[in-house]
Amino acid sequence: MKINIAIDGYSSCGKSSTSKKLAKKLHYKYIDTGAMYRAVTYYFLQHKIDWKNENQLTDALNHIHINFQLNEWKENRTVLNGEDVEEAIRTMEVSKKVSEVSTVSAVRKMLVEQQQKIAIDKGVVMDGRDIGTVVLPNAELKIFMTAGIEVRTKRRWLELQANGIDLTYEEVKNNLEHRDLIDSTRLDSPLKQASDALLLDTSEMRLEEQIEWIYSKALSKIN
Repeated sequence: MKINIAIDGYSSCGKSSTSKKLAKKLHYKYIDTGAMYRAVTYYFLQHKIDWKNENQLTDALNHIHINFQLNEWKENRTVLNGEDVEEAIRTMEVSKKVSEVSTVSAVRKMLVEQQQKIAIDKGVVMDGRDIGTVVLPNAELKIFMTAGIEVRTKRRWLELQANGIDLTYEEVKNNLEHRDLIDSTRLDSPLKQASDALLLDTSEMRLEEQIEWIYSKALSKIN
């Protein structure tokens, strides 16, 4: 029996890394919903779309097609209108705007519909901000991940440094705190722990420990 696993939580607490490896371990499909919002944001910035203008917004959304493909190294890649944008959507320019774009109801409606279609046949690990509360409210296993702001800042800063993006620690911390505020206070589908989600604080955990913790919970649901 296959189940759906919903993993929500704050930025840079390990959601994506954990979800990817968990999906691989279970032979499930991994869906990075944050990448989908980043892809929409990237499209808006590239095409200078004013997402507060209803006509521009509607027209733009009609021209956005997002899917995921595995490359030759079996890595999950985000594809926007046929173009691999995995690196392009991880820039600080996109990071600064993605939470704002995520508050737009029309954007959320379009992406939630896509996400629900993907998960209809089960066997999906999906991570994001509103998976357990809105996208997959009937998911058999729900996890809410968190970590201290200093831990998250260090993780994100090191990730950016590794990708050649030179920002100060404070710039990264300010960006995360700003995104936390927007994500948690938006009117449409705010970031919050579902009532039936298990809380996982990753502040003192290695990636392998995070994966094993959720994997054991998944096995208990599958069996």
